Amino acid sequence: MSIYQELYIDGLNTFLRHFSANPAVSLNGQYCGGVTGFLKFIETIIKKYSPENVIVCWEGGGSYRRRSIDKNYKNGKRPIKLNRLNEDIPDTTENRDYQLSLLIKILNEFPIKQIYLDDCEADDIISFLCNENKNKKKLIISSDKDYYQLIDVNTHVHSLNRKIIIDENFVIETFGVSPTNFCLARCIVGDQSDGLKGVKGVAFKTLNKIYPELSQLNSIQLDDIINESKNKINLGLNIKAHQSIIDSKSDIEKNWKLMYLTSSNLAYFQIKKIREQLEVNKKSINKLNVLKLMNTHGINFYDIQETFLVFTFDMESN
Repeated sequence: MSIYQELYIDGLNTFLRHFSANPAVSLNGQYCGGVTGFLKFIETIIKKYSPENVIVCWEGGGSYRRRSIDKNYKNGKRPIKLNRLNEDIPDTTENRDYQLSLLIKILNEFPIKQIYLDDCEADDIISFLCNENKNKKKLIISSDKDYYQLIDVNTHVHSLNRKIIIDENFVIETFGVSPTNFCLARCIVGDQSDGLKGVKGVAFKTLNKIYPELSQLNSIQLDDIINESKNKINLGLNIKAHQSIIDSKSDIEKNWKLMYLTSSNLAYFQIKKIREQLEVNKKSINKLNVLKLMNTHGINFYDIQETFLVFTFDMESN
């Protein structure tokens, strides 16, 4: 029986973790750890959770909508780590693209759906899928905390960093805010990794003290926060932090436009493309094509038969 009916994988986020750490080399002399690591991971995760449906969502070159709001969006993000195990590896960018292309071809032969949209980020696609399947049990695979805002009773996140399931209680206990209000809290605190400026001197710890209501499951609006700040200032309470939040209202509003995940972020033609890609229904594995790809690229040392078995018994049985 499935623990989660839907499994949504942040494709590039997951691939890069294996690409940068797995030293596997093919019989053709190509580094292939991103491919074999991803395949082994997906085998493990399916064996553990027995999902009915697996969808890999890929980055489509970033979001034009977000770049139009802030040209510096994600400028602060650390550069992609190429294979850090050997600094003498040549053409690592070329190898990364080679492995990505091969992985997508291999996954195409499995009963997995892959979604890719130009000028669209994986989190927008996954947000759309969560909204479309509100009543289904869903698990998002990623190390990106942006997805925490999507968490609810039916939606959890498998954190690639922490290697644990993130649910509502974890978010409240760790950050002092509920998933419902997590995006607003991050808009105030800021996100250095995405180059988003927060309110100076206001971190989650400060926010927990001056706005404990953010830990509640009901949605708090920015205007509620601003009005509360004005009231606290009038009472002479923590004037500096409250005044800083009031003064930073425009920055917080811009952060919201960049960080809030909603289906309305997608254009009609993008939603249409998602639906078209979801309609591709592969019920079985094309084992012959997978073996041909693995052999051609010198990855026949990898035990793909175990992956076949997991998909056959854990996926097709559903």
